[in-house]
Amino acid sequence: MSLVSTSRSSIWIADGRTPDSPQPVVVLIHGAAGTRLDWSAELRRLPNAGVIAVDLPGHGKSPLPGRTRIADYAADIVALLDALNLPRAIMVGHSMGGAIAQALALDYSARVQGIALIATGAKIPIHPDILNYAVSDQPRVAQLITAWSWVSGADAASLQNSTASILQIAPEVMHGDFVACAGFDARPRLNEIHVPTLVVGAAHDQMLPPKFSQFLHDNIPNSTLIMVENAGHKLILEQPKIVAEAVRNWVDQIVKFA
Repeated sequence: MSLVSTSRSSIWIADGRTPDSPQPVVVLIHGAAGTRLDWSAELRRLPNAGVIAVDLPGHGKSPLPGRTRIADYAADIVALLDALNLPRAIMVGHSMGGAIAQALALDYSARVQGIALIATGAKIPIHPDILNYAVSDQPRVAQLITAWSWVSGADAASLQNSTASILQIAPEVMHGDFVACAGFDARPRLNEIHVPTLVVGAAHDQMLPPKFSQFLHDNIPNSTLIMVENAGHKLILEQPKIVAEAVRNWVDQIVKFA
């Protein structure tokens, strides 16, 4: 793990690459008010790939400030690739991270080998209470997000840990994330995405219900859709083995036909 200085900011990464390995590089991009630790061990340690899990600016161990536009986070990821001398990478994004992955595929397609869009949408509606109280009453918003992110019946420890993790993010950064999500709309441009695309939705996602994943699949040419049962918005932690297997198989196919 290390802090990488880029042309735009400093970004903390957990770098699982092996020096001089021919394996494809996978970049994991977390969601709003998240960190690299939101990814399961199964995804952070994908076989046959060098995985880089990032803390976006202002999140986790990356210094402030955060951003208020998806386009700015996308530019941060490109600057990270430049700093690491990586010409291309496979982008795997959850929720807001999925919006960032879409922006990368649309505006920096030469740097993107493929995108996996997990529990995300071409537009990400944000409940007014999240925007209105993110700064003034962060605990209230953290509890709302947790309640809407996990499938019914999730264990108490997972819910408690999820809320605690959100509360580690500066309120201004959390608010900026949701402002960025609310301002994102890739719907008119989805047919411009021509890199290999995997869409993974959750059958019981309350934040971004399955119709958002279906819309992505219906409008991104040659995309693949997988719907995960018994999971909510936090499917990457609720069903880590299923999600990791889906991503692993898809990455293998990208490499096979590259």
